[in-house]
Order: sequence, then C-alpha cells, then structure tokens
Amino acid sequence: MNLDPESVPQDLCLSAADESYEPVAYSSWDVSTHGPKPRPAWVVTELSAIDTELGVLKTGKEADVHLLHRGLPGDDGVLLAAKRFRPSEHRMFHRDAGYTEGRRVRRSRETRAMATRTEFGRELLAGQWAIAEFSALSALWRLGAPVPYPVQLHGTELLLEFIGDEDGAAAPRLAQCRPDRFGLADLFKQACEAMRTLAQAGYAHGDLSAYNMLVWEERLWMIDLPQIVDIAANPRGDEFLRRDCVNVCTWFRGRGYDAADPELLFGDLMAEAVARW
Repeated sequence: MNLDPESVPQDLCLSAADESYEPVAYSSWDVSTHGPKPRPAWVVTELSAIDTELGVLKTGKEADVHLLHRGLPGDDGVLLAAKRFRPSEHRMFHRDAGYTEGRRVRRSRETRAMATRTEFGRELLAGQWAIAEFSALSALWRLGAPVPYPVQLHGTELLLEFIGDEDGAAAPRLAQCRPDRFGLADLFKQACEAMRTLAQAGYAHGDLSAYNMLVWEERLWMIDLPQIVDIAANPRGDEFLRRDCVNVCTWFRGRGYDAADPELLFGDLMAEAVARW
C-alpha cells in the first residue's frame, strides 16, 4: 500500500446538522482527485450537481467536518462529510514530526517552509495531511477495511462517505456507546480485524482510540487517518502500534471486557506487519 503523498494526484460529539446553514455551490467533482474505482453507485459525478452546506458535524484541532448534500435538482442526492484541514496557525497537529517520519517531501524549499512553519509552509502541511488521509482511505477501502469511502480530494478538503442516517444525524463514536457484554465482544473483534487489515499492509492508525471509531447499525468504522504510520519506515512505528493497542484495549477493559489484552494484540499485529518485510 503506497501512502507516499506524491503518489496520489476537540472534538465535539457528532450531532444532527444545523439546517439553518445552507450556502450552495456547483459540485467541485471536475476539479478534484477522485476516489478509488469501482466507485459505489451512490457517488454523484454529474457536473451539474449542487453542493449544499448543512452545518458542522465536528470541530477538531486539525480539521473541521461539515455535513454536505450533493445532488441534482429534484433528486434525493447524497449526504457527504466534508473534512477541511486548517491551513493556518489555528491548526494544531500534535507531534507532527513523530507521525511524518518515513514520509518524503523531495523539494528542499517545501521542506524548509514546513520546518519553519511559514505561512506557505503551513499551507503545505495542511495539504500534506489531506493527501495522506485521502491516500490512506483509498488504499484501505480497496483492501476492504471498515473506513468511509473517500469521494474526492480538493485542496485541503476531503469529501467522504457520511456514516449516519438520511436526516443527517451522524453515527456515534464508540466512546459514546454502551454495548452489553455480547456487543462488547463483537465490537472488540471488529476493532481487532480493522487493526489487522492495517498491520497486514504494514501500517498502524497512529492515534486510534474509542473517539475515532464510529458504530453504526452494529458495524464499527475507523476514521481520522491523516497520521497513519508506516511501521517499518517510521523509527517509532512499533511505539505507535503499541499505543493503538493499549488505547483500544483500555476502553474495552474499562467496560468489563477483560479479554482485551493489549500485549497479546500488539504481538499478533506486529507479527502480521513483520511477515511482509
């Protein structure tokens, strides 16, 4: 799975959209990088489609997520999640350098600009994170991982499959759920399988927790992947993988699922990752 950026041209609780916020524009499909094929049948590709902003789903340190409706006049259309990375000093990715070790930016001017955090450099960083997440989602979706389909990338904006109901109420995070013991066992199995899919491709999520997994109709979804880590190329790759395991298992154990063993999970996933080296 190639996640080289050059290879691919506070979280608030998720809530229903604010229907009073409705700026409109024509679809940006024709000027965007498109998601992987075969595309789901629900993707709207007509250039005459209209994009309507419906409100904010989530605000975060590095990006905000908005609810967007795309469709032709008179058609039902489709709801999408528009993730917009912040290009300014207001964007605060924590530990940028740790996550990006092992990634390449070949041009020295761009490298210096990002290192010194000039305005140009901050714009480049935002674009780099957007490309990284789009690349990761595209590759993982092809592998069958439980991630939202990446519809398109346009500058520092990602349009993603919306996980939620037709009225715009977004799926809850795992941290918001209160499953019974049978539900816990099933969700833990799904979380492990999702992490295994990444590890088999040589990657760790890098910041996985109950706050960036969604649960919708008993299915678990993994989100927020701009910081995805190449376990072999990043000197701290095993550290990030171990932390993902600890975060996930700690949440499940805290809700009474004692079979969630972080060391056992870490060992299994490292074995999967090493097998491809």
